[in-house]
Amino acid sequence: MSTPVRERTLGTLALAAHGDLFRLRRYGQTVCRALGVGEAERVRLVALMSEAGAELLAATGLTAEFVHRSGAPGAIGVRLRWEEDRASSAHVLAAAGRLLDVCVPEPRQLLLGQNAAADPVRAAGRVREEPAGVRETDMSEELNEQNRALLAALQEARAQQDRLRRLNKELEETNRGVLALYSELSTELEETNRGVVALYADLEDRSRRLRLASAAKGRFWANVSHELRTPVNAVIALARVLLAADAEPLSEEQRKQVSLIAGSGSTLLALVEELLDTAKAESGRLEPQRTEVDLRTVLHQLRGTLAPAAAEGVALDIEDAAFPGRLVTDEVMLLRILRNILSNGLKFTEKGSVRLSVASRTRDGAPWAVFTVTDTGVGIPEDQTDQVFEEFYQVRGPHQRGRSGTGLGLPYARRLTELLGGSLTLDSEVGRGTRVTVALPADLPAHGRPAALPEGPLLRSVVLIDDDADFLRVLASTLDPLAEHTTTVTDSRTALRTIRTTMPDAVLVDLAMPAPDGYQLLEQIAAVPALHQVPVVVLTSANQEALERSRLTRARAVLSKTHLTAVRIAEALGLAPAADRAVAPDAGTEAPAEGRGER
Repeated sequence: MSTPVRERTLGTLALAAHGDLFRLRRYGQTVCRALGVGEAERVRLVALMSEAGAELLAATGLTAEFVHRSGAPGAIGVRLRWEEDRASSAHVLAAAGRLLDVCVPEPRQLLLGQNAAADPVRAAGRVREEPAGVRETDMSEELNEQNRALLAALQEARAQQDRLRRLNKELEETNRGVLALYSELSTELEETNRGVVALYADLEDRSRRLRLASAAKGRFWANVSHELRTPVNAVIALARVLLAADAEPLSEEQRKQVSLIAGSGSTLLALVEELLDTAKAESGRLEPQRTEVDLRTVLHQLRGTLAPAAAEGVALDIEDAAFPGRLVTDEVMLLRILRNILSNGLKFTEKGSVRLSVASRTRDGAPWAVFTVTDTGVGIPEDQTDQVFEEFYQVRGPHQRGRSGTGLGLPYARRLTELLGGSLTLDSEVGRGTRVTVALPADLPAHGRPAALPEGPLLRSVVLIDDDADFLRVLASTLDPLAEHTTTVTDSRTALRTIRTTMPDAVLVDLAMPAPDGYQLLEQIAAVPALHQVPVVVLTSANQEALERSRLTRARAVLSKTHLTAVRIAEALGLAPAADRAVAPDAGTEAPAEGRGER
């Protein structure tokens, strides 16, 4: 709410001649001094009211009324009044608006003033002369008074100019300091940016080298594992030949040693397969092949395989409960996951038990299979429960003596579990044992279930060519539901003659064989016009990136030897609908770029 403005009249002068303007100036200075108006403000007010009075001097009834206006702040002013219709000039009003605190032009009057905080009642006693009694002042005295006022104003202006000069100097110094600081900060920022760019380039180079090293490690693992698998298979095959019922009889000691060779070869083969699968998983080339699994068969295989590994005083308890509903997953991966976890438990349990239990759970409305392996072994320190999932890491301690291992078991099991869409968790306590829980989705949506073969054999005959006899036996049994008759060839030098003699419905050939290898055999088949309609599928354990694609144009498709099934082979030959790749991808199957549309 604004305070009402009140005015108190201090005195009035009639203005009719130039002498009245001298009295106006004289009285104005007296009133301003009495009310404590500063020198500069007093000069401006007196000069402007004199100028306005001189312009209006000829107006009828011109008077000057000195007033004090109360408020916040108060003001001392002079109100000029006249009776005729005329107004002050524009330049007087503009100067007053610029130099004075109060300038209020109204019809037939003009109020000019400056702020003043003094009490007008007290100030009135200090106004010694009434307006009517102000004595006449001659021109020289008035000029002297004006000169003194101008001199005072000049001194005040000079003082303000000096203050402005000092402020400008301080501002310039401040600006120089700011510019110096800005320059310093800019230099530091540029150096920091250069350092960040150099660091980023170094990190990028290190990342590139790490990627190359990781790729080289993956290739090394895959190549070494592939090269090791052939001699290991040969050792196992020779041991089986020596132990066969129709072989020459061996002494008890010889039979025991050959059995030891076969067992060690099987263990070495399992380690080689783990290395190969780990390399494939790291490079993203290991893909699950989901089929409906008979869990009782899986548990029976685990029981038969691992029971001999249990130490004396350790019970291997694998429950034989039937799993309710369907269990659709990769059977080979599931076997390897459970075998690794159970083997770990048996290895580090000296007394007590290792137990595998199976339960059904529901997550988000979907069925899940939960496998829990508990043992009463040495346990794992709490600060190392995460490190045991690092490749090649092994918990140090006296329990490691006499227990061989690569440190790949748990990392491999977790990687396979994640590939199957599940999770593997571990809880352990030193001296009390370990519990490992594997949770896997138990079924696929109806649209994502693996494709099945039509009823009955689809092919009359198939020729299989590979220098690994054990692999041929396994592959031949895999093709039983697909083909009526299967011919196996271990010597690639006779392969072309066998194909021309039997004229099969399909040929499956390995790439890595003694001369002629798979590439050369494809060229020989392509050179025979009568064999142009026989589809050929290439089988390989090599990386897909390492294949010579330009030499595979004769092949219908290229299949990885890992997880070969009749369904995959039938799909490659165009005899069965392809499975839903969004759910059951097969990165190991690829048709040659040049020959995908041949047939």
